[in-house]
Amino acid sequence: MKSLAIVVRDDAYDKILTPLAFAYLAAAEGTQVDMLFVNWAVRALTEKGAAELKIDGRHADEDAYVREQVARAGLPAGIHDILVALKETGCVSLYGCSLAGAIFDVNETNLIPQAEGIVGASWFLHEKAAKADLCQYF
Repeated sequence: MKSLAIVVRDDAYDKILTPLAFAYLAAAEGTQVDMLFVNWAVRALTEKGAAELKIDGRHADEDAYVREQVARAGLPAGIHDILVALKETGCVSLYGCSLAGAIFDVNETNLIPQAEGIVGASWFLHEKAAKADLCQYF
């Protein structure tokens, strides 16, 4: 696989780990990964938003445990640190959805430096997802 497009919509700590792990594994094999963060997930592309991500719902009381297990597995426990590691692979591009950014107050001034920028969902679909070997949605 040469290219992978991933659309991330969920911002719960435990749920965002899956698309980030898929991206990292693909990038480790040399696959170009383009990720679009939509809905609540766009907040993960800000330092404040990434730091505030919590475990979702019925497992909310196990937040510390899950973070310990993530670190024990050899991954950075912080979402921002994972995004930095993804960018450092040289194979991952991170984009924020312009509509989600407008709704959740994410813009070019508060994006993490690892993000490529804010783009329209149609642009991502035409330029990245439609041209990718595989597209995933989380």
